[in-house]
Amino acid sequence: MTDELQGISAQIMERIKENAGLAIGTGVIILIMGIMALATPMIAGISVALMVGIVMVIAGIAQLVFAFKAGQGFWPYVLGVLTIIAGGYMAGNPAVAAATLTIFLAAYLLVSGISEIILSFQMKPVKGWGWTLFSGILSVLLGFMIWGQFPLSGVMAIGILLGFKLLFSGITLITLGLEARKAV
Repeated sequence: MTDELQGISAQIMERIKENAGLAIGTGVIILIMGIMALATPMIAGISVALMVGIVMVIAGIAQLVFAFKAGQGFWPYVLGVLTIIAGGYMAGNPAVAAATLTIFLAAYLLVSGISEIILSFQMKPVKGWGWTLFSGILSVLLGFMIWGQFPLSGVMAIGILLGFKLLFSGITLITLGLEARKAV
């Protein structure tokens, strides 16, 4: 292993050691959220779509406030109104919005998984790196599964796959935190 990779691994492990309790606590919360999403995948999927719609409405209002304050041309107003309309549509039709979010979820899982795989190899000498690798591979596989089953994957897929992602991310954080505590 090169000195640069050893330095990166040492930096990552040092940060985990400094925050072991936080990593474990956060991992437990994420694990519980994953179990809840798996127990009620339809509710989880619709909730995600609804929340994205609400956030977009709030963002559109903020864009309009900025447009009024800044007084800069026509397009900031158009963007604000379009964001409010799109967010309102998503909040009013969360099942339809979930189909769009399914595509974004697939992309997120692919990018997140690839990032976790890369991170796992940077952490490789550290105990627990295998969980990060496993979580990354799982994320990539789930991303491909959603993409391959679209549009049938819809609302239930968002809830189920997000639940599994949260479940394994929680386990990963708990494992890394516990291993860091042992190393301290």
